[in-house]
Amino acid sequence: QLQLVESGGGLVQPGGSLRLSCAAAGSSFNMDDYTFAWFRQAPGGGREGVSSISASGRSTYYGDFVKGRFTISRDDAKNRVYLQMVDLKPEDTARYFCAAVYSSVRGLSRHEYDHWGQGTQVTVSS
Repeated sequence: QLQLVESGGGLVQPGGSLRLSCAAAGSSFNMDDYTFAWFRQAPGGGREGVSSISASGRSTYYGDFVKGRFTISRDDAKNRVYLQMVDLKPEDTARYFCAAVYSSVRGLSRHEYDHWGQGTQVTVSS
């Protein structure tokens, strides 16, 4: 079973930056067999895809709302996936979740992922 633990959330002013981290752990798992993604969910809203990165790291996908502000990356040696966010806006306020699936590449549909973390809260407010 793959466990995912997110960190790095917090309160930031509009225009600020945060880097979220997702630590992956599990028995007999190989990081480079998994596609990872970040999703977010605002109060009263659905869970929407933010970004995904393929198992090789060569392919990345972003939600339209990202508009060049976020960058996903992975460090397989450290079993970590990151989401660098800049120029944050109040509408980015949400709980951010790390997700993974045993696959070479996947998009941004939540139904494609079967491993989930508990999330980390990001609040953008002045």
